[in-house]
Amino acid sequence: MPRFVDLIRHGQSTFNAHYEATGQDPLHFDARLTELGEQQVAAARDRYRDRDYDVVLASPLTRAIQTAHGIFGDRNIPIEISAVHREWQISSCDIGRGIAELRADFPHLDFSSLSDPWWHHDAPACDLGFPQETEEHLAERLTAFAALIAARPEERIAVVGHGDFFRRLIGRHLANCERAEWDLAAARELLRA
Repeated sequence: MPRFVDLIRHGQSTFNAHYEATGQDPLHFDARLTELGEQQVAAARDRYRDRDYDVVLASPLTRAIQTAHGIFGDRNIPIEISAVHREWQISSCDIGRGIAELRADFPHLDFSSLSDPWWHHDAPACDLGFPQETEEHLAERLTAFAALIAARPEERIAVVGHGDFFRRLIGRHLANCERAEWDLAAARELLRA
């Protein structure tokens, strides 16, 4: 099991900005970073410059990929894409894009570990027209994430992901580009549950 795992939430997305202003889902599928989000990523790149990682695991949602690349893309740290820690799919921004589109936007990354589609797609549509993920399905992914981390050979891991997923994992909300070290004893406890 790794020595430490840092969880880093993505920068502000277009969905975040609209939702914070209106309280309504703007139907921004796979929302990208805003200009403020890009500034947050640049500040995080400087803030985390002294943090040393063996690997970065990024969610396949675009805002997380943009954040991972923005923080770590100029360092010699491999970035791997992992769908298991994608956001809890309850809003439009949590619906992903196909692998061909992601490869076109991020040709330097390997998406071969993903199924297509890789997001939760086989549930009935909500009133806004997209499938939502149940709490039970999210709980299964939290356990799968703990197992994935426990099986990793690297000692120092950065995980770039999402607010609701991380909140369920560690019990508190992370601000955009905030970092929290995941208590690995809690990970072991999650695997025992």
